Amino acid sequence: MLDPSQGLDAYADLRIREGRIAEIASHLTPEAGETVIDCANCWIAPGLVDLHVHLREPGQSYKETLQTGGEAAVAGGFTSICCMPNTEPPLDSPALVRELLQRAERESPCRVYVVAALTQGMHGEQLCDYEGLKRAGAVACSDDAFPIQSAAVMRRAMRACAAAGLPVLTHCEETSLTEGASMHEGEVSARLGLRGMPPSAEALQIARNALLALETGCRLHIQHLSTAIGLTLIRFFRQQGASITTEVTPHHLLLTHHTCEGFDTNAKMNPPLRTPADVDALSEGLIRGDIDCIATDHAPHARFEKEQPFGLAPFGIVGLETALGCVLKWNADRGEPLSPLELIAHLSTRPAQILGLPAGTLQQGAPADVVVIDPDARWQVNPEQFRSMGKNSPFVGWTLSGRVCHTFVNGVRVYSAD
Repeated sequence: MLDPSQGLDAYADLRIREGRIAEIASHLTPEAGETVIDCANCWIAPGLVDLHVHLREPGQSYKETLQTGGEAAVAGGFTSICCMPNTEPPLDSPALVRELLQRAERESPCRVYVVAALTQGMHGEQLCDYEGLKRAGAVACSDDAFPIQSAAVMRRAMRACAAAGLPVLTHCEETSLTEGASMHEGEVSARLGLRGMPPSAEALQIARNALLALETGCRLHIQHLSTAIGLTLIRFFRQQGASITTEVTPHHLLLTHHTCEGFDTNAKMNPPLRTPADVDALSEGLIRGDIDCIATDHAPHARFEKEQPFGLAPFGIVGLETALGCVLKWNADRGEPLSPLELIAHLSTRPAQILGLPAGTLQQGAPADVVVIDPDARWQVNPEQFRSMGKNSPFVGWTLSGRVCHTFVNGVRVYSAD
């Protein structure tokens, strides 16, 4: 039994009753009519929580739907996911947020939370109705996929979000340095003849947004951190008193820009895969606790979109169904610096705390969102077996350890590996 919210790491039994955690004890006797699930040699943990998922609805259901994205989530052990606003149309109004939440309740097997747009139409110009978005159910606002370039607009947005009590999730990219680029700027991009994105493109906006967070009092969350210099900046601005959290993806922990050498478009993402030195710095940051959580940036695309020349293909990969196995591989490759309890904290309890979600805990009375994991089960990544409509994974053919056996949402078993 692993529950970071209680510091619980012990062999125990768990009872679920009426959709909630009823009891945890060293030994529970089954009562009449109860279903008993044997979880020997497994981890029982709070359902995983992903702060960064692209569900593609409304408007792009040929890539993913609320149902298929939700099915991919629970197959990966995620019981709560936060969907990004770069849909068609963008999630920039209370009506769109409300409608999506109502649909998700009907169509998705996992809990879906909405991260609304930071500006109208995600054009980076006019602010949204943040109070209205919050009342409609939005848990945060973001410029993900369309990073706001105007410091004046970002400053106004942060100030207004702080007043409304909404965290701001930012994709940090100075686009004047990345226009037309498709991977990290360095020796590999030069050899391949591709325009690259320099680390400074990320660092400049991390520094700008952190300064504005200091000035406005906004709660700032840096999405998909990819550079060593970016992490250094986050450490510095925290020391100055800025309220900053950050996430890292499994692919930025495991892969480098050398993965792009075969022109495989499944290695094309934004921010791009960086250098081995960046991977080492991000790994150290996660181990030390400077990086708060792990998120997938699940970004499904249709086959025909990825089956283009590298420079023309869209950015992004799917990650919900491979995240757990990839994180366990990363930890094993690094000599297991993080305990199972610490891994679950990064994948469940901590992301829930960042946005104040009712998740990431097995405390008595909490909603029974639970995942059962066999940490030793080995399996091979085959995108044709994904529940997601997206098959765009850079981990095809990898053998990973760690399989989700069962996933429960509100006490209902919504996924079973058998």
